[in-house]
Amino acid sequence: MQGQDGERDRHGARSGGDRSPGAPYGAPDGASAGTAAEVPAGAPTGTPAGAPDGTSAGAPAEVPDPEPRRGRPRSAAAERAILDAVIALLEAGEPLAGLSIERIARTAGVGKATIYRRWSDKEELFVDVVRDMEPDDPPVSGTEGLADLRVMLESLRTRGLAQRSSALLHNIFAQMKSHPKLWNEYHGTVIGPRRLAMVEAVRRAVAAGELRDDLDVELIDDLFVGPMLVRTVHRPDAPLPDDLADRIITALLQGLAPAARV
Repeated sequence: MQGQDGERDRHGARSGGDRSPGAPYGAPDGASAGTAAEVPAGAPTGTPAGAPDGTSAGAPAEVPDPEPRRGRPRSAAAERAILDAVIALLEAGEPLAGLSIERIARTAGVGKATIYRRWSDKEELFVDVVRDMEPDDPPVSGTEGLADLRVMLESLRTRGLAQRSSALLHNIFAQMKSHPKLWNEYHGTVIGPRRLAMVEAVRRAVAAGELRDDLDVELIDDLFVGPMLVRTVHRPDAPLPDDLADRIITALLQGLAPAARV
């Protein structure tokens, strides 16, 4: 979806692929010096505490490093360690409700303040853990109608496949639904924006003359999304073939009434 590239940069690679370091989250967070999990592998040695930009203590901020920095920035390394720590604890059988910030920080090798600088509470952190484990949202043009709808329907299908193939991800979703605060956080920050993006694609399709303009756009969106959600959520044993998104779109465009007899 639109805007997801930034999220991928923030959280690094998703599970099921290369879990190599992601792009920087931003400026170094100024966490306590000497926290091992926040020092990137391959970073130059001898960097003074309190100088996260690689300059010597007291050096002007505008003085560039003599050599390009290598390795993961401290903030990205810490974030990756925290996300991995939550996943490791869940894989070990710890329930979401039983995880504390203290336990996560200890497992990640960081301080609690490092976690709270990134996430205001456990719910916000757990949502990012789920997003990290799910397949990436594919990019869409933001200008097309039906073409973008097809991409987003396919993304729903691949996420459904991911939940079926990952017992951990399936278990996490089951636990999330029994914790209203966590589920509301996930719905507000993940599901809501995805749904809005699809509705906007429907609007573009209507404006382009690809869809009828005498129906409520949210109803049209439900007609596209509904069949995929039934297959991925409500019928876990139903097939999810590669061409499912195309079949849904074709069926809706052609209609369900039988062809007129000549």
